[in-house]
Amino acid sequence: MSIQISYGVDQLIENLPDDLKTGHWGLVTNNSATRASIPELQTRKALIDAGVPLTQLFSPEHGLTAQADDGQSVEDSTDSLTGLPVCSLYGTAMKPPIHLLRELDGVIYDIPDIGARFYTYLWTLSHVMDACAYCDLKLVILDRPNPISGDLSRCEGPMLDTRNCRSFMGRASMPIRYGLTVGEFARWLNHKWDLQLKLEVIPVSGWTRELYWPDTELPFIATSPSVKNFETALCYPGTCFFEATNLSIGRGTDHPFQQIGSPWLEPLKLRSVLRSYELPGVDWATTRFVPNVDPWENESCNGLQLQITDHKIFEPVRTGLTMLAVIRKFYSSRFRWQGYPTLVNPTGKNHFELLIGQYYWRTELEDDPIKFIEELPDRLAVDEWKDEVQPFLLYE
Repeated sequence: MSIQISYGVDQLIENLPDDLKTGHWGLVTNNSATRASIPELQTRKALIDAGVPLTQLFSPEHGLTAQADDGQSVEDSTDSLTGLPVCSLYGTAMKPPIHLLRELDGVIYDIPDIGARFYTYLWTLSHVMDACAYCDLKLVILDRPNPISGDLSRCEGPMLDTRNCRSFMGRASMPIRYGLTVGEFARWLNHKWDLQLKLEVIPVSGWTRELYWPDTELPFIATSPSVKNFETALCYPGTCFFEATNLSIGRGTDHPFQQIGSPWLEPLKLRSVLRSYELPGVDWATTRFVPNVDPWENESCNGLQLQITDHKIFEPVRTGLTMLAVIRKFYSSRFRWQGYPTLVNPTGKNHFELLIGQYYWRTELEDDPIKFIEELPDRLAVDEWKDEVQPFLLYE
């Protein structure tokens, strides 16, 4: 029997409240936000067609098209679909300008997320929450499923050290794989930061916590240039760490974040070592690929592609860190850490620390990679997280 799922935008349009029929409303969105019932129809056009008086759009990293390069500054623009002005929240400012918010009666947020702490859409939302609270504006979040499930037993740490590792990839203490929908995250953050924000979440209908994206039977709409399918979203919380190294993560290929490689990697040897750790739900296939960005732009790379054998038990963070530690141990003469410059971190310094959310983990991995791997199950456990977020959950 098929599961019938409606996103928050579908639920809102079917029962549009009176306060959303008048005034001036802003919308934080991009092209990946569409209706479940009409996947080719973007949220912004659907809301206007339903009678919501949108007057201002805001876009996150990757822009309104969701196709701007990773870390690239995006300029303000005009939306060709609706004719509305678009204020970029990944350009000269990360937070909606107060003068624009003062012209609005409220703000709506609808952007799909992928369930990883360092995917920046969450932190754009956090800045929107800050600004709306400051202006005493209502924020309406149109909720969506977490594509890698809301099963809190599958969450993986570490928790973010906000004192040493706070950045645009993480502004609050939470795990890397956090197991919440965007609406649940906002409810939790509103309480944690005591924002006293006038927040309303329009929930998803038909979704339950144990569901992964394939269970929804809905098309996966690319959320950014390199996250085009469910498999990439599932691998991303673990393979993203390789951004901080001199190995390619396959950007510009058909399998970004699902494969890693370099000209000097020996994939058969590496696969043999990784298999000895018997990591759940994953195997590796040897591959060759040519990335279109550095490191190794336009060079042939030997690599391994992750083969997810059971997505319900796969542990992306543990898997990615195990791969990283093994490569560091066996290729110490060739492996290098390196910066990853972006708009919000122009030097690219400490990229691994900002991703992992812990300042000393790199040193501990360097000092004894094998011990680091053996301790990962305990290091990544976040049992307290389930209790912390329980009051803010919307789904069984």
